[in-house]
Amino acid sequence: MHKIYYPYEEFKEDLKTLTGKIDQPFDAILGIARGGLSMAQMLGEYYDLRQVYALNTIGYDGTEKKESVEVFNIPDLHSAKQVLVVDDIVDSGDTLIEVLDVLNEKYPEVTLLTASIFYKKTACMKPTWYVKEPKGWVEFFWSEDLKG
Repeated sequence: MHKIYYPYEEFKEDLKTLTGKIDQPFDAILGIARGGLSMAQMLGEYYDLRQVYALNTIGYDGTEKKESVEVFNIPDLHSAKQVLVVDDIVDSGDTLIEVLDVLNEKYPEVTLLTASIFYKKTACMKPTWYVKEPKGWVEFFWSEDLKG
């Protein structure tokens, strides 16, 4: 498997590109942990939003895809009208689909928009906005930079 290191400087530029593509309003940001947390925090700062939330998913064991995606630690979104759900990558699309299914069931009155840095065209779902297609397994700086 071809691995590609994704540095902070590229992430920062890609987030700027992403903000240029987002053309609908939202009143909350929800990061899918762990990969979407850096995005959610920085976008919250950029859009001056305090309504920045996170939820957890487990869909991979290392680089091995699990049979199903577990979604937990779902925040209270009752006061939101439109939520931007962010994740670092839409690989198969299974995580995003499961998250949206869980959120739509719990909050049917909330409009959910989606954004990611990376999107694989083979995924079963396309995010509302994305920046680029990965050319291998992406090693994100937040996963790699503190390793010895």
